[in-house]
Amino acid sequence: MSTAAPQRSPFAMTEARVLIAGGTAGVGLATAERFAALGAPHVTINGRNAERGEKARAAVQERYPACKVHFVAADTCLTEQAIEAGRKAEELMGGVDVLVNSTVSAYPYPTLFHKIDIRDIQGMVLTQVMSHFLLARVVMDGMRARENGAIISVASDAGKVTTPGESIIGGLMAAIVMFSRTLAIEAKRSNIRVNCVTPSIIEGTLTYDTVMGGEFSSKLFSKAIGMAQLGVVNAEDMAGLITFLASPAAAKLTGQAISLNGGISAA
Repeated sequence: MSTAAPQRSPFAMTEARVLIAGGTAGVGLATAERFAALGAPHVTINGRNAERGEKARAAVQERYPACKVHFVAADTCLTEQAIEAGRKAEELMGGVDVLVNSTVSAYPYPTLFHKIDIRDIQGMVLTQVMSHFLLARVVMDGMRARENGAIISVASDAGKVTTPGESIIGGLMAAIVMFSRTLAIEAKRSNIRVNCVTPSIIEGTLTYDTVMGGEFSSKLFSKAIGMAQLGVVNAEDMAGLITFLASPAAAKLTGQAISLNGGISAA
């Protein structure tokens, strides 16, 4: 029996058909622009708000006319809508080579556990993790058939470092991290790579504004910002790492949860 590892041929960035969940603003939108700038022929951005989504699509399309930019409106935390979003993306692009999931929970700010309304917990769980699970399953069959693909999820260092106020957020982020690592081992036989990016705080985003507007969370993250001696991460920094993870340069990198935090911690 041969023990030689299979020889794989990663897709070039100029061949990548990219689906970005949460792609209408912040990290997702910056990532869409970076893929388009690198020569991706198709980019589909997804979000719940059709007006904001179409505006984002038009802006990327105008800036990068060589890339065909699409928008699919869907709440990918819901099973049937996630399935339909994947079907439309496959139809529009002829397949999905790269899935980037940068969806953001409706409850992004740290809060001490005993102060969380118990009626909010179910929504926190559904809006933070379900899209990652559902969309990965949606694109998996096509990627397996083509024996090529890259899945990149955006989670948080809260899933690695215990921080007061992040008991639920940390648990959910850890779920995304472990899901990505385990799926990477399952999917490697089909030449599908799965990685996760775990930032701390990302300036210039709606989540940043929300977090810094809260009394408890602003104190927590103001301290963290002071520890970012390499500079506070922004959406463009995230886009650079995400596109690298999808590129041929990362063809042998899978199952990793990479902290991008400017030196706040070595998580």
